[in-house]
Amino acid sequence: MSNLQWPELIIFTVLFLLVTVLGFMAARWQRGGGLDHLDEWGLGGRKFGSWITWFLLGGDLYTAYTFVAVPALVFSAGALGLYALPYTIVVYPIVLLPALRMWSVSRVRGYVTPADFVRGRFGSPILALLIAITGIVATMPYIALQLVGLEAVLRTMGINGSGIVGHLPLLIAFIILAVYTYQSGLRAPALIAFVKDILIYIVILVAIIYLPSKLGGWSHIFDTAAAKLGTPSPATGKPAGSILLNANNQLQYATLALGSALALFLYPHSLTSVLASRGRSVIKKNMVALPAYSLVLGLLALLGYVAITAGVKPLTNAATGKPDGNTIVPVLFDNQFSSWFAGIAFAAIGIGALVPAAIMSIAAANLWTRNIYKEYIRKNATPQDEAKQAKLASLVVKLGAVAVIILIDPQFSIDLQLIGGVLILQTLPAVALALYTRWFHRWGLIAGWIVGIGWGLIMLYGIPNPANGKLHFGGSALALGNLSIFGWHPFSGSLVQIYVGFVALVANLVVAAIVTVIARQMKVFNGTDDTNPEDYLADEHDKDLRPIGAAH
Repeated sequence: MSNLQWPELIIFTVLFLLVTVLGFMAARWQRGGGLDHLDEWGLGGRKFGSWITWFLLGGDLYTAYTFVAVPALVFSAGALGLYALPYTIVVYPIVLLPALRMWSVSRVRGYVTPADFVRGRFGSPILALLIAITGIVATMPYIALQLVGLEAVLRTMGINGSGIVGHLPLLIAFIILAVYTYQSGLRAPALIAFVKDILIYIVILVAIIYLPSKLGGWSHIFDTAAAKLGTPSPATGKPAGSILLNANNQLQYATLALGSALALFLYPHSLTSVLASRGRSVIKKNMVALPAYSLVLGLLALLGYVAITAGVKPLTNAATGKPDGNTIVPVLFDNQFSSWFAGIAFAAIGIGALVPAAIMSIAAANLWTRNIYKEYIRKNATPQDEAKQAKLASLVVKLGAVAVIILIDPQFSIDLQLIGGVLILQTLPAVALALYTRWFHRWGLIAGWIVGIGWGLIMLYGIPNPANGKLHFGGSALALGNLSIFGWHPFSGSLVQIYVGFVALVANLVVAAIVTVIARQMKVFNGTDDTNPEDYLADEHDKDLRPIGAAH
């Protein structure tokens, strides 16, 4: 604490206080009714227009994952970290039509969560419960990643230590998030996202123009990064990475990109932002415009190479005594920019962590309220009861995210998001595919979910972390040589790596299809579909739309 960077800390604090005030003011912003209704607290009244949805989705999807984790992976491993660029390019064409269908049926039927849709589509409270639990659990590592990003910024400004002091950033983040999301619901991150994006664009434009000119140009930056990453490590005798993909990580790169693209809009917070928009036309405009954020992501990712050229050394975590790779970008800004601009950059990263964390906790709270509390604990809950439960649940989810940070310490912070992706991908058959077909039997979907989640967790458990010596949950990349199918090793000896989530999803789909065929042959009842074909085509101009919040 004796090395506090006071100019940076003061600017950071002022901007942080500004967005906190905005968070509280948001309770009165565009409020059509009281915040004691889940549609108002958890979905902003379902009336966000194009600009608000643009900033909300941008704040929702481009997080500390973008500003901290991706550059840190590029700094450490090279080209593999750039998988985030094709992933965020292909995701929008993939999800455009499903997002429109989900908005339509949810608006007609009053659905608030993806589990609501599954409940109505298959008439299965068990399947809906599994989808809800998966969404809540998968969201916690993602929230944890946001808190890790905020913690990295605070450490760079000198707030570092062991014990309680070492986790002070988590406590600060928890208190701020808890208070203004409890008070204002989804309107808080929607309003704060305006400030966050303005700061981010200012910082990245300055960084991408100023830093290369200061460090000798992009050609020199790539040459330096190639030389540094290609140098064998004294510990392993192997290069840390490369600015080009190699035979061992090409499959991992491709499956990471595709798996992440399929997973992104399965996350409850992504669907929350979609359902909060006022119409299909808003979603269409945003799916066309949001790839502009991918350009920013690509530029941010290249800061990993810039940090190598600048000779950045990650800060040491006082609690563990090991280098903290998440501090790469904050230290780069601290070393290369003046104190006042570094303070602005740190505020941009910190706010960029809190906005999505708030949306994620709200989305997880909606799942608890609609698909667990109301379904199994209090079926006759009033709208006021639902809103109160959601507010309390949003606090618990944030505590769970803090626990994830303490219990899971992967080699790269980006794996917090990728581990969550392994879980949320297993909801794809019941959520995304069900928007187009009801061929899958509900018991087939349940069986596929069990296999996908179970095998995915087993594979994750067996991945070690060489950086800290932990034997489990060290990442999300599985060497095919370690892939075991009931004791059979089909790729024995292979060093080629693959994303665990992709393998688990394939197993999920195969099992779901097999059980579906068997169930249909045995004529097992498949539940009652509460939706109609017209539900998936309804738009904001239809006069027959049910009132918002209609019972389902």
